[in-house]
Amino acid sequence: MQMREHIHRTLSNLEPRTLTQGFTRQAAVLIPVFEWKRGYHFLLTRRTDEVETHKGQISFPGGMQEEGEDLVRTALRETYEEVGIAEDRVEILGRFHDYVSITECRVTPFAAFLHAPFSLRPQEREVAEILRVPFETFLDPERLRTGRMTWAQRSVKVYYYSFGAHEIWGLTARIIKEFIDTLKLRSPQPGTP
Repeated sequence: MQMREHIHRTLSNLEPRTLTQGFTRQAAVLIPVFEWKRGYHFLLTRRTDEVETHKGQISFPGGMQEEGEDLVRTALRETYEEVGIAEDRVEILGRFHDYVSITECRVTPFAAFLHAPFSLRPQEREVAEILRVPFETFLDPERLRTGRMTWAQRSVKVYYYSFGAHEIWGLTARIIKEFIDTLKLRSPQPGTP
C-alpha cells in the first residue's frame, strides 16, 4: 500500500482528539507529505527571527484562523502564503489530533499529500528555510532524545529530533512523533531491502 493511501485509511479510522478548553486562539497547520528521491518526506519550515512567536524554530506551514474560515481553508491558505504551494497540488488526507501550544493556541493539523510537480516560494519575512525531512529521520532512535519542560504548572515530555544542523522540537516534534506512531511506521531492520 502506498503511503498516501495508508495515511488516508489510518486517519479515516481515527477519532481525532478534539480539545474544547485551555486555549484562547485557533490555528491550523498542514502536515505535508510528499515522495522525493524514492522516499517519503515531510515539508517543514524554519521560521525567521522576524516572526512574532517561535523565532527560528522548525514548524509545519500554517497559522491563525481568520473569521468565518474553516480550518482546512486556514491550513491551505497559510501553506500557500508561507511556502507558495498551490492548492491544486495539495490533497487533504485527514484531520489529526488537536494540540495546545505554549502560546495558548489550539492547533489542528491536517495531513496532506503534495502532488508533483509543485513549486516552492518561501515568504521572506516568515520563512528562513524550507526543509525536506525524510520519514527515516523520525524512525531512527539515534536522532531522538527526550527531556522535560514545565508548562502550565505541570511537567511535560518534550521530544527533540536532530536533522543535520537543525533540531526539531516542541509542538512540531510532538505532532510528528504521534503521527508516526499512529501510522505504526517502523525503521527497516538491518539487512532488509
